[in-house]
Amino acid sequence: MNDCRTELLDVSSFLEDEIMLLISTINNKFPETDMRLVYEPPNIKFQVIQLDMVKYKAVFDSLNITDSLKKAAFALIDDIGSYGLKGKKRHFVGYNAERKVANRKAKEQDRGKHYYANDNNFSKQNTDIPSEFENRIICADSLELLKKLPDNCIDIIFTSPPYNFGLAYDTHNDTANWDAYYEKLFGIFSECIRVLKYGGRFVVNIQPLYSDYIPAHHIISNFFIQKKMIWKSEILWEKNNYNCKMCSYGSWKSPASPYMKYTWEFIEVYCKGDLKKAGSSVNADISAEEFKSWVVAKWSIAPERHMKEYGHPAMFPENLVERVLKLFSFQGDVVLDPFNGAGTTTVVAKRTGRRYLGIDISSEYCETAEKRIDAIGVGQQSVFDGLN
Repeated sequence: MNDCRTELLDVSSFLEDEIMLLISTINNKFPETDMRLVYEPPNIKFQVIQLDMVKYKAVFDSLNITDSLKKAAFALIDDIGSYGLKGKKRHFVGYNAERKVANRKAKEQDRGKHYYANDNNFSKQNTDIPSEFENRIICADSLELLKKLPDNCIDIIFTSPPYNFGLAYDTHNDTANWDAYYEKLFGIFSECIRVLKYGGRFVVNIQPLYSDYIPAHHIISNFFIQKKMIWKSEILWEKNNYNCKMCSYGSWKSPASPYMKYTWEFIEVYCKGDLKKAGSSVNADISAEEFKSWVVAKWSIAPERHMKEYGHPAMFPENLVERVLKLFSFQGDVVLDPFNGAGTTTVVAKRTGRRYLGIDISSEYCETAEKRIDAIGVGQQSVFDGLN
């Protein structure tokens, strides 16, 4: 076959009858315009152009061959990470032909990548977090507590600051004047950038206040750009109509001032100094299927359903944190949440083999966070007055 993708599967350990049954079944079920299997001992040569993976899996499920051969043959194609989608089929050949740019690397160099961040003065000298801050939940004002940390000691920050919507947090006033709100928030974020390692990631979950026409995601992104942080990505967290339960439409059936509804929140991802993060591949805990799915920057995840149980009005779900940590950090990395709330970030950090530091001004939320960590088998010493 011409113009196809070729993959080889070593089948020397399998019975000849099973090998021939696999080849004949696949070649009978799929036309040459999709794929062909050729036996060239000790390998089967898979020549694939396009494929309906649902049908492909169904064929394998019906095959009377050993499970190990089924799994190996199916995974050989399913694990291919580069393909296009058209209808029900993955296209492995020609899917990116229209997107190719001649001399792309040279043109990127001429334009200048992340030009707005290239004149930063970030130190490349990373340090480890002091032991008194490692794997701790600390009740304190983040702005004051973070000043006790050395530069460049945190691998990844994942947080969602108070929305300033008027939610009923334990101690926080969620209806502050916007100037005061951003002055305090950016003071904390500035300290976070200082303690973030060179190459570290700063990930913020934010929802604009549409009723006040405050584009919080843009305001926060502008802050990061001014601080010479490199924009890496923006993820849409699709909450499946969760935010659209109200019936207000603004100017009903009129262009005067219609009220737009949004079913998603934003996940903004920034890097300090370098897009590439230091780390060993042996400490990456993301699977091939997770990687292929999660790099598509629209995540459909149901909202947290246990907020009443934890006594917090604005929690993100553990699934959201797991995706962020596994996609943007390594096991053993230090995870910081300066608005830790009921502790979801730190709980998931612990569960996925990462170190953590969670800070929140509410003693009630810190107690909840520690109980949740205890529930996964690791008790933590309580600290409710900051560190002296």
